[in-house]
Amino acid sequence: MSTTDTYAFQNDTPFNLSLDSCLNDEEKYLQLYRFFTNGLLLNIIGILGILGNIISMIILSRPQMRSSINYLLIGLARIDTVLILTSILLFGLPGIYPYSGLLFTYYYVVYPHIAPVVFPLAMVVQTASVYLTLTVSLERFVAVCHPLRARSLCTYGRARMYVVGIIVFSAVYNLPKLWESTIKEEWYPEKNVTVYCPRASALRENELYIRVYIHWLYLIFLYLLPFMGLAILNAAIYRQVRKANKERQRLSRLQKREIGLATMLLCVVAVFFVCNLLPLVINIIDTYRPWWNLSILVNTSNLLVTINSSVNFIIYVIFGEKFKRLFLVLFCNNSLFGTGRESPDGATHEDSFMSNGDRQSLRLHRQNTTISRNGMSGRMNGSQKKRSRASSPGPCVYYPANRGSKEIPSAYTTQTSLSGPD
Repeated sequence: MSTTDTYAFQNDTPFNLSLDSCLNDEEKYLQLYRFFTNGLLLNIIGILGILGNIISMIILSRPQMRSSINYLLIGLARIDTVLILTSILLFGLPGIYPYSGLLFTYYYVVYPHIAPVVFPLAMVVQTASVYLTLTVSLERFVAVCHPLRARSLCTYGRARMYVVGIIVFSAVYNLPKLWESTIKEEWYPEKNVTVYCPRASALRENELYIRVYIHWLYLIFLYLLPFMGLAILNAAIYRQVRKANKERQRLSRLQKREIGLATMLLCVVAVFFVCNLLPLVINIIDTYRPWWNLSILVNTSNLLVTINSSVNFIIYVIFGEKFKRLFLVLFCNNSLFGTGRESPDGATHEDSFMSNGDRQSLRLHRQNTTISRNGMSGRMNGSQKKRSRASSPGPCVYYPANRGSKEIPSAYTTQTSLSGPD
């Protein structure tokens, strides 16, 4: 069997399946590469990714960000956070000891006892991450390509059901992994202590189990189905985005916002494909050439999957204008933005993840028009003032004179998007 130790689309245990003892040393260059990719980069990127995901969850949970797509993105951020934590526990921290000699207790005592539980959890959240990404693409496909059906299909309540259903499916599918490992005690003569090594169980070494569950079912449910679905859905979304950009002048503000959001999520899926391509190749090689030493590729793929779970925050900041504005208001100097329309609680009824500047300028223009109209009426006599007020256009929204512009956004704090209310 392979000695690979990744869960990142590489369906193998983090346990040494071929060595008789976990005390056997790797070659020095492999220890150095593992220390650099897993011990340093994976841990650093993972910590930053957890911070970014927490910030994303805070911003996407704001009342004015309430929508079906944002709830799915919150679920994805939560799953990615757990995925990063398991990656650090399984690969980041254990990657430090072989080269540096640090974290001996973690490597030989803590890690062997937590790996039989953390590894199945890692597989659950990895599966959930794949299908949540697929669900996000499906939601955008409906919103962009079938907008008339989006109001009934893409609701907040349905999004919650999708997330719960995906988590339940992922847990049930990966349940057998709880019985894939055991713990073996060994004597470490150099340290004069007893150490523990995670080992593959009899179930994990069963040829039928390996052939059916480890290889073929995994290939179907975590490669073929989701990857084909992502490719088809995002190809359709991309064609619609290109078509819409050519006719951008004729699009409504709502359509422009949905196209902008679809473009952002295309980037999320593109990063997903790039970061998970190598793990896919490793899994195929491991199926047909299990005796090959894939240590370097495996350590690289672990790093790539951690990167994939860590970069969504950066994509949101780059492509999500409203997300970026709320981030600056919530976590930077609020005095730079004031407490008016840029306030976190000052979103309009029509705002969603993507901000739309022309809508805001239109409302400001209407407000200024109202003010100037009131100023002109002050120079008229009583009868002229009444006629002027009576002839005011209906679509404009007026506010009492004693309310400042800073209070205007509080008149509407509930947000709906194309997906419609719950």
